[in-house]
Amino acid sequence: MIHWLILPIVLPAFLAPFIVLAARYHITIQRVFSLFGAAALVVVGLGLSIEAASGEVMLYRLSDWAAPFGIVLVGDRLSTLMVTLTAVLALFVLLYVIGSKWDERGRHFHALFQFQLMGIMGAFLTGDLFNLFVFFEVLLIASYGLMIHAGGTVRLRAGVQYVLYNLLGSTLFLFALGAIYAETGTLNMADLAQRVALIDLGETVGIRIAAVLLLMVFAIKAAVVPLHFWLPSSYAEAPGPVAALFAIMTKVGAYAIIRVYTLIFPPDLAVTADLHSTWLLPAALVSLALGMVGVLAAKKLDRLVAFSVIGSMGMVMVAIALFTPAGIAAALYYIVHSTLAAGALFLLCDLVRAGRANLDLTAQPQVAGARLTSAMFFVAAIAMVGVPPLSGFVGKLLIMDAAVQNPYMAWVWAVILGASLLSLVGFGRAGSTVFWKARAVEAGEDTPPAAAPAVLCYVGVGGLLTLLVLHTLLAGPATAYATAMSKQLFGPERYLTTVLETPGKLSDGKEEAH
Repeated sequence: MIHWLILPIVLPAFLAPFIVLAARYHITIQRVFSLFGAAALVVVGLGLSIEAASGEVMLYRLSDWAAPFGIVLVGDRLSTLMVTLTAVLALFVLLYVIGSKWDERGRHFHALFQFQLMGIMGAFLTGDLFNLFVFFEVLLIASYGLMIHAGGTVRLRAGVQYVLYNLLGSTLFLFALGAIYAETGTLNMADLAQRVALIDLGETVGIRIAAVLLLMVFAIKAAVVPLHFWLPSSYAEAPGPVAALFAIMTKVGAYAIIRVYTLIFPPDLAVTADLHSTWLLPAALVSLALGMVGVLAAKKLDRLVAFSVIGSMGMVMVAIALFTPAGIAAALYYIVHSTLAAGALFLLCDLVRAGRANLDLTAQPQVAGARLTSAMFFVAAIAMVGVPPLSGFVGKLLIMDAAVQNPYMAWVWAVILGASLLSLVGFGRAGSTVFWKARAVEAGEDTPPAAAPAVLCYVGVGGLLTLLVLHTLLAGPATAYATAMSKQLFGPERYLTTVLETPGKLSDGKEEAH
């Protein structure tokens, strides 16, 4: 067993109650421990990613109970990449939070932040469907607390809507788990992969219903049309740094679809062979189109960015719905890109909000630090729109290339190109209105100038943009790594062998060193 694998879950799980109990009234101590935890998670995530880069599948058995009877955590290329991506995003968001003093506007921000990280990390690392449900609930509870941080009627209303939609997803998740357990007698993913493949074709009604329910649950998390209604208001009304962290939340749904529908219900499985082409691909194309129409029609900057998240998730789901090695590889490359771009845009929205009366797309007095803020917005907008030269353009090319052999190639290409045009116009209009058309305050107006943003705020945004540039410059190695991840997903033999091996024994029969 590799004991480091449990640290991304245990570390924030211990930090959160410590912050509440020992540092409740000391914001400086809260910040120090929260930053320490995020930085430590980055180091651990990078270490696990390096370990998994060779193709090794890492396993941690709680209490050393063998699967499928015990709880297991599994680390492969995909899960360790998502852990690292989450940790990096969290670190830069925390720097922004401290610089903007968002953590002083309400109570228990850092404790909730750590619980949120615990839920997200657990969802990426668990090897059991029931524990995936448990970690979904952990991140749901923490995200609700973060979303209504600093209060307000509008924010509370959006938070209630967010919770109701996700509770509906949780209910469907429980129904799906019950159906799966009734059909197979297990919820361990590796064990399920073997048992589902043995189900007789004449007795697949129950497992097919469970597969559809799971897809609906994960589609809610990923904000796929028509299950996306919770996202625009929730993300737009949440505090800017919280919405930036939420950029990884929709990716949890995408990750779950990739994991479950390549391992348990792979494309060549007769039970669910037509599920992706019949349901997921059309929904993904509509999500992409609707998201970018929302970008074009938005009247507020924060809602524009929220709709761009729906559009970017539509792009990810188009690639996933192809369910080919090339499609999954393109989706994985684009997931990293869209997470960084969305996180940067939400932080920039908060910078603009701090210097204006509101985020309406109307000409208003220039915000403090407008030159640097507008330059960063320009870079982030180019990345999200997907025009050259940044990684969004590379990701779209990879997705379009992966769709060449698909019978719906014409639809995929048309929607991607049309949506790109809509988003280009929408972001161009927003940027020009907020920054270029900003009017000067009249000389007689007695309005004190807004304070310039803190340096740490720019460090948080700049760090995410720098990673976007690196993701573009290193597109070759990143694509090769995504391709290796995809091959590992479509060839899960090593995953199955590692998870289901006998404790104390390696696959070659030698005793494991303790």
